[in-house]
Amino acid sequence: MLCDESKEMLQSYKAWGLKKFMGREYEGIHRISYLIDEKGFIEKVFDKVKTKSHAIDVLNEIS
Repeated sequence: MLCDESKEMLQSYKAWGLKKFMGREYEGIHRISYLIDEKGFIEKVFDKVKTKSHAIDVLNEIS
């Protein structure tokens, strides 16, 4: 698990920003995942992560 108290990495990966819930706006962590290759390049962005199916979605992408 990564600890990013300054939010520097979260912001660079666009995983931190404005959220809305029940008419209220606040800053928080977005559910987003990246598939990164062995050279460090982003191959795929999962920006609509659904927790129930995400592991299967990733496995389908890499197989």
